[in-house]
Amino acid sequence: MSKPEIKKVNIVEAYKRMWPFVKPYWFRCLLATLITLPIGALDAVIALALKPFMDTVVIEQNGATPFNLPLYVIPVFIIVFTLFQSALEYGSAYLSTWTGGKITQGMKKKLYEKLLTLDASFLDNASSGLIVTRFDSDANTACSGLLNNVKTFTTRIFSSLTLIGVLLYTSWQLAIIAIIVLGFSLYPVTKIRKRIKKIVAQSVIVNGQVLTAFNETFAGSKTIKSYNLHTYQRKKFFDILTQSFKLTIKNTQRTAWLSPVMHMIIATGMAGAIWYGSYLIKSKTITAGDFVAFMTAMLMLYTPIKNIGKNFNAVQLSLMAIERVFEMIDMPVAIKEEEKAASIQSLEKEISFKDVSFSYTEEKTILKNINLTIPKGQTIALVGNSGGGKTTVVSLIPRFYDVTKGAIEIDGKNIKDINLTSLRDKIAVVFQDNFLFSGTILDNILLGKLDATKKEIDRAVKMACLDEFIASLDNGLKTEIGERGVLLSGGQKQRIAIARAFLKNAPIVILDEATSALDNKSEAIVQQAIDNLMKDRTVIVIAHRLSTVQNANKIVVINSGEIVETGTHQELLDKKEAYYTLYQAQFKHKVA
Repeated sequence: MSKPEIKKVNIVEAYKRMWPFVKPYWFRCLLATLITLPIGALDAVIALALKPFMDTVVIEQNGATPFNLPLYVIPVFIIVFTLFQSALEYGSAYLSTWTGGKITQGMKKKLYEKLLTLDASFLDNASSGLIVTRFDSDANTACSGLLNNVKTFTTRIFSSLTLIGVLLYTSWQLAIIAIIVLGFSLYPVTKIRKRIKKIVAQSVIVNGQVLTAFNETFAGSKTIKSYNLHTYQRKKFFDILTQSFKLTIKNTQRTAWLSPVMHMIIATGMAGAIWYGSYLIKSKTITAGDFVAFMTAMLMLYTPIKNIGKNFNAVQLSLMAIERVFEMIDMPVAIKEEEKAASIQSLEKEISFKDVSFSYTEEKTILKNINLTIPKGQTIALVGNSGGGKTTVVSLIPRFYDVTKGAIEIDGKNIKDINLTSLRDKIAVVFQDNFLFSGTILDNILLGKLDATKKEIDRAVKMACLDEFIASLDNGLKTEIGERGVLLSGGQKQRIAIARAFLKNAPIVILDEATSALDNKSEAIVQQAIDNLMKDRTVIVIAHRLSTVQNANKIVVINSGEIVETGTHQELLDKKEAYYTLYQAQFKHKVA
């Protein structure tokens, strides 16, 4: 799948894109930002208060204070203002966390909706770790990172403006030096993004690999133990961690220089201000109080500036996360629904494949000019060598993928012109490895029909040959099955999936090697459940075991993406061609 071209996002563009997520909470966002204004401005008040204190109390030593107030007023004044500033900081932090959480929640909802609609071709090539990183971690970074850092930057901006005002008020000569140094110290910040973008992109992939490794180790623990793969898996995981460490070090090498460089520039500026300030005091251009107020304001201005590299780095990471979030949101969906797509009530006549070709990639064609008619009420079996394209054929009917060439029709209507929900509502699929969700047996069966009655559920359980198994359980249908049904056997999982299909009651049933992974005893029970499911329905069966499809109305042999034979079981045996060869290989005796 081709990805849209994503342009570099600056902070203005980022907020334009994020506005739909911010809009429901705009007032609280605004309030959280406005609170930061006095937080920053109050820094200047403290610096400015030192001027009269130094001039009248320390230098002149006459004990007088401005307006003849008691001596303790200035310290108390500073404490009160600091308490007020702290209260505002708490309020701002609370509002920022609340709005950040809500905005992140909204973005994750949007991303999850996108994940639900992503094409099978994209998901086939994505790892679980990459999905978690792109759909969860990036949303956290995009929202919380920007909000926290915007609050920080807003505070710093207003603090800087008011402190610069103090600098100009106390000594415009020294202020010029301070502002020039400030400009030099901020210049390196502009070089950060370009230096870290490639490394951040690589880190996202590696972080996804770390998550995938944990997921695979959890899901494949029995395979790891049975094949003694501990050493192999450990080395594989350690290699990923080593790669992650190297990327972290590279990122540090490209960004860690920023704070020391800014620190050196600022230290030079401070030294210059002290040298020139001493001259101005001796020449009585400024007072000692002016100088102390100036130096205090300068220290309060420069101290956060020295750490701005880290903040700016975090903002860049947030902007890059926003790029990746909207790359996902903007990713075009290949399986699209026509605006005037019609609904279908049922299958009335037939399913038709007309010159259907398909390829997952441009390099290799999987299906070549498939022509096949599946009449209503009949059972069609697809057999052939592994990798021949059988599963791809049935995956095209519910539009997990779209045909590359040709058309698939239901009752003469191209499935691309049928409403997707309506189309998939008429199809029940039982896979070889059916996915069961964490929860109870009942939860998983009800996925076939969420509002099913008790009578419908009981019938589905019985027809899926689950009734005896359910009766043997202490909690019956409310038995927890664990993640992916880990507490169940393969046959039990299949029968739950069949019960789910019974509840759906779709006129078209697809069975994708539903018994191939089962032992003989389990297969017999599951086959009985499948036979019940197939009654009075149009069925497409993919089968590896030819014994299960001998009674099909038509058997279609597919090899290398082409139909090489069609006919009944006996007709194909009589031909003594492809099907005959498969049959001989399985049953190892001569067929008359």
